[in-house]
Amino acid sequence: MISDRERLTHLVPRTLLWLAAWSLCLIIIGWAVFYFWQFIVMLHIVVLPVAVALLLTALLHPLTSRFRALGMRPIYATWLTMLIALAVLAGVGWFIGLRASEEFPRVIDQLRSTIKDVENWLYSGPLHLQRNQISTWIDSLTDQLSASRNQITQTVLTGATVAVEVLASLVLVVFVTFFLLKDGARIWSWLLKAFGSVAPRVDRAGCAAWTTLSHYVHGTVAVAAVHGVVMGIVLAGMGVPLWAPLAVLIFMASFIPLIGILFAGAVAALVTLGAKGLFYALIFVGILVIEQQLENHVLQPLIVGRALDFHPLAIILVLAVGGVVAGIAGAAVAVPIAAVLYRALPALTGDQPALPPAPPPEPPGEAEGAEGPRTPPAASGPAGDTPTGSSGAAGESGSPERTVPSGAGGAAGPEGEDPVNEESPQPRR
Repeated sequence: MISDRERLTHLVPRTLLWLAAWSLCLIIIGWAVFYFWQFIVMLHIVVLPVAVALLLTALLHPLTSRFRALGMRPIYATWLTMLIALAVLAGVGWFIGLRASEEFPRVIDQLRSTIKDVENWLYSGPLHLQRNQISTWIDSLTDQLSASRNQITQTVLTGATVAVEVLASLVLVVFVTFFLLKDGARIWSWLLKAFGSVAPRVDRAGCAAWTTLSHYVHGTVAVAAVHGVVMGIVLAGMGVPLWAPLAVLIFMASFIPLIGILFAGAVAALVTLGAKGLFYALIFVGILVIEQQLENHVLQPLIVGRALDFHPLAIILVLAVGGVVAGIAGAAVAVPIAAVLYRALPALTGDQPALPPAPPPEPPGEAEGAEGPRTPPAASGPAGDTPTGSSGAAGESGSPERTVPSGAGGAAGPEGEDPVNEESPQPRR
């Protein structure tokens, strides 16, 4: 009799069956991922602050752990960490605001002068444009702005809504970061209870993911700080106004690999062009390119590359996917998410590491030759008496039995003779 399975195999090639089975599995997985992503998008106002809070927790957790190691209670250590972080942010914001209020009028004057120089170059330069042509372009731009007034108004209203969402997200980030710093271990232990028998695997994967995330955050902050400080020194040395806000912008943009530095560098180059002219702008762009190459080939491999072990092509593809799926926010969190998954999945699906092998049992003949035949405890006499048949294992005063170290079997004489003590030339009685 031919079974239905064999009949189906005769009708359809085995390779086609294999491809059909894999295609069905991929369709089911894609359907699940799509609806899971829709759920995340619906809760983006909660998911994104939680993701930012995880990054901040990974950054601030060593400081909290240091305070706890000094004997502080968790609540006090967490409050002190949060106050230090807020003080640093407030100090940087105050410094940036002070520099901007002092240098912004000068920037406006320099921009006006640069615009006049550009306009004169358009008239007297190789293009030889007419004044009416430029006036026509300005009028057409004004007409387009007037026609798009409704869209601009709608954009402003949308911006106000986004501002409210950002404010709510910041409050949520502060609360989530506080509780993760204070009760992170307890929260993780509570979550593990829901996984039952697979809790050890989940715990192993979670530890690997947290280690990778911590290394990524610390390395990225170090690289971004070096980048911002170097570019800030270059801008201040060239006398570019608003160098402090531009340095902070370069620091913040460094958290978005490849894309962020292009945006921040373009803004800084335009400000340098408007304030100091084309020569200084070209010098700044050259220094930026050299510093970026040093960062990519020296700082990133030494600091961040060890934690990620990602090829640059993989980083570019991950950034592209994150940017297409979720815009700037997706590009910012795409690399750490990919790194966490890359480290956590093998720990989740792999086997638990085996215990070290037990030491091999001692051969019975060697033990008997070194210590003599053992007597069961029930056959031993009162304390101080030597059991019958023991070969000098106890002394005359009932001293405890001395065991000959392993490997001293050669010190034992023939069967029935007392072993010789290596520490004393006299035989034991």
